[in-house]
Amino acid sequence: MRSIRATTLGLLLSAGLAGCVTQGGVQHAPAPSGAATQAAQALYTKGQFDQAAQAYLALADQDSSHRDYYRLLAAEAYRQEGALDRAAPVVADIRRSRLEGEDALRFDALRAEIALKNNDAQTALSLTGKPSARVSPQIDQRLAELRARAQAAAGDPWSAAQTRIELDGQLRGIDREQNRREILALLTGLGAQPLAERGAALPANDPMKPWVVEAQAQLGSITRSPAVLDQAVGTVTGDKGVREGYKVPTKVALLLPLSGPLAGAGAAIRDGFFANYLEAAHNGAPRPEVAVYDSGNDAQHVVAAYDKAVAEGARFVVGPLNRDGVSAIFAKGALPAPMLTLNYPNDNKNLPPAGANEFGLLPETEGAQVADHMADRGMRQATVIVSTDDFARRAGNAFKAEWQARGGTLAGQITLDSGSIDFASQLSEPVGQDPATSGVFISMKPQQARLLLPQLRLAKNTLPVFATSHVYAGGDDPTADRDLEGVEFCDAPWLFDAQSGLPRRAALADALPATKGVAARLFAFGMDAWGLVPYIDWMRGHPGSYLPGATGQLVADEFGRVRRVLIWARFADGVARPVAGSLELEAPATAPNVESGGG
Repeated sequence: MRSIRATTLGLLLSAGLAGCVTQGGVQHAPAPSGAATQAAQALYTKGQFDQAAQAYLALADQDSSHRDYYRLLAAEAYRQEGALDRAAPVVADIRRSRLEGEDALRFDALRAEIALKNNDAQTALSLTGKPSARVSPQIDQRLAELRARAQAAAGDPWSAAQTRIELDGQLRGIDREQNRREILALLTGLGAQPLAERGAALPANDPMKPWVVEAQAQLGSITRSPAVLDQAVGTVTGDKGVREGYKVPTKVALLLPLSGPLAGAGAAIRDGFFANYLEAAHNGAPRPEVAVYDSGNDAQHVVAAYDKAVAEGARFVVGPLNRDGVSAIFAKGALPAPMLTLNYPNDNKNLPPAGANEFGLLPETEGAQVADHMADRGMRQATVIVSTDDFARRAGNAFKAEWQARGGTLAGQITLDSGSIDFASQLSEPVGQDPATSGVFISMKPQQARLLLPQLRLAKNTLPVFATSHVYAGGDDPTADRDLEGVEFCDAPWLFDAQSGLPRRAALADALPATKGVAARLFAFGMDAWGLVPYIDWMRGHPGSYLPGATGQLVADEFGRVRRVLIWARFADGVARPVAGSLELEAPATAPNVESGGG
């Protein structure tokens, strides 16, 4: 990898090299003045690095008292040109003892970069130690980046990742994104088992911990789970009853598909968003102007809607809903307005760009948290039964990965065709499995689950059954759901009016059709989309804080991804009701996505 944006950083360095300035409280050596010096500096600033190097070399020949200083400038210019081979002989002829202030450190940085080009990692390491005294941010960042490269080249990717994590908070824009890609490449390169061992040895508050979790998720060895929840977002303060950290922009744009095949989902989310937005007026909390834009159903329309919203003054964007649209906006690079997406990009391995926050209903998270729930119950063996739809498949894969990561074993794996009604040939009596330590995980829609459960019992399988939220149709139907007796599943607390401080579902049901049935989850999703707007920045800066939401307890990780902790419910006499204590903070689970059954 080339040094952090060499051209941009080099231009910043040239200001310190070619003028008498103070950066970061560090005084640099006075620069010689004169027309020739100014002309060389002008060439450098214009990006004419080769000509600048020649001009500085000519100045070095003419001014013996500043010879080494000018040769350093010439070498920097060659570096910016990408010609380290031409910089090397110039550097070799510089006397470090004749350089003052940070110029000596810049000289070391050049030597280290040349050493790395020559595959001499040990020399580069010896030249890039942490400065003992305070230095300007530019040289500090440059030395750290070179030190990380040297550590990686010396066969120590863990230390290289540590160095880059320390550097992360100092960078912005494309430099930070590139550095973050390098961190994850270093950690994933260790492999799943060594990474797990290293991560297990870290203290809970170690800065590397979230990076290790992210790398493990990219390797598929775990699924990203919510951070340990500490306390609800801030405290209720002041006459307006808002919580600490409440901050709203002047104008918010809501990007949703209001036409085409996803129009129904878009309308339900929109209605939920405004239901919670209007609720905020009851306590006098300041609210921004909100403008709604139809983002259509493809990436082109999404990007057009985002650009239009920004042009019309949006200072924060909520949406879009489709994954292609999220990917297209992220591909734009620097975002003119920060955003809270309502889905994840197609390539969910990359971190969100600066200014972006991701909020979606991933089936992978739900499946993994069901595994956590069963493991926390003391179970060690599971049978996995899933449907053929995309949501069920992805939830099942995540369940298996998390289950095995928790030390569980699989007694069997069964996939049921969504069009079939007779599963007898695929089911068998569990042998040697204790209901206290063994269970069944299912992921499928209610109609199929109602067919499966009686057939499980006929096969003499009486193990406890745990399910994803798709098993619940979103409303009471005692006659149809009596066959689901005893099944536990995770879902949004608002569906059961189990989260205080929100508009009650029961009170809205007659006026808003979107609060009924499976659409209610999207309505709750929209409620949380508004609920996060005032708090998302504060949450990212306070790990462990959570927002009590309609879809669960909401927590944002250091990278801007919002995770959810849902409640657990159980069917009894054909009616689903929350399990006692299921709003406790340790309760796992999450809910499905809106596309292709969750994705």
